[in-house]
Amino acid sequence: MFELLYGLPVLVKAAILGVVEGITEFLPISSTGHLILAGSLLGFSGEKEKLFDVAIQTGAMFSVLWYYRVRVGAVIGGLASDPQARRFAANVVLAFVPAAVLGVLFGGAIKAVLFKPVPVALALVVGGVAILWVERRWAGARRAPRIDSVDDMRLGDAIKVGFAQTFALIPGMSRSGATIIGAMLFGLSRRCATEFSFFLAIPTLIGAGVWDSWKHRALLSVDDIPMFGIGLVVSFFCALAVVHWLIRYVANHDFVPFAWYRIGFGALVLATAWSGVVRWG
Repeated sequence: MFELLYGLPVLVKAAILGVVEGITEFLPISSTGHLILAGSLLGFSGEKEKLFDVAIQTGAMFSVLWYYRVRVGAVIGGLASDPQARRFAANVVLAFVPAAVLGVLFGGAIKAVLFKPVPVALALVVGGVAILWVERRWAGARRAPRIDSVDDMRLGDAIKVGFAQTFALIPGMSRSGATIIGAMLFGLSRRCATEFSFFLAIPTLIGAGVWDSWKHRALLSVDDIPMFGIGLVVSFFCALAVVHWLIRYVANHDFVPFAWYRIGFGALVLATAWSGVVRWG
């Protein structure tokens, strides 16, 4: 049904996937899951294509660095003299560790088994149900969030959010979704949880990029620079727009619409796969 998409020029495919990554990286809907599904429709899959996904995720990460450049610069500049800057940096590093360790130990097995459209669709549905449950519990709470600013987080809070992020190793669960919803369960406000998810993306995506680039360095070629460059730039600008929008959205809205989107989209993928309407790769 979608065979014509296979014939698109590779630079067009790179731009499309850059848009997909930039829009989905920081929303609780799973960028990895959407890239797997989009790559399947575009006939864009393989080891080099997985490395391309890492590149455009790096573009999304750069958008956070740019958006919070003043804050990041202040933290780096204050590491030697400012206890609050050191605590903030320690929180981000500690939250990064659990997913990094499990990713190194089990990342290969997870990619071999779960990086496929049907498992992704199942994870989208399960994650959507989880978001609905947390939002219902949040709405029924009678007390204010325990933590309203990332500066008030303790090391224990960071570690718990870090373990929540490990669920994102399952494609379709969503890194941002796991960290934001997990943080809300642990008493962080919606805005605080969202901001900490942004900051946590920096070491997480850098770590994934360095690790995967080293493992697959033999696949890299000068001829791929235009493809990687277009994907990275498109991803950067799309993600920057999403970060700017999302931090304002969470001030007055919940994540229920994203939960229903996940459930509906996941169900659509499962239905088309079961019926044979779409031959998912």
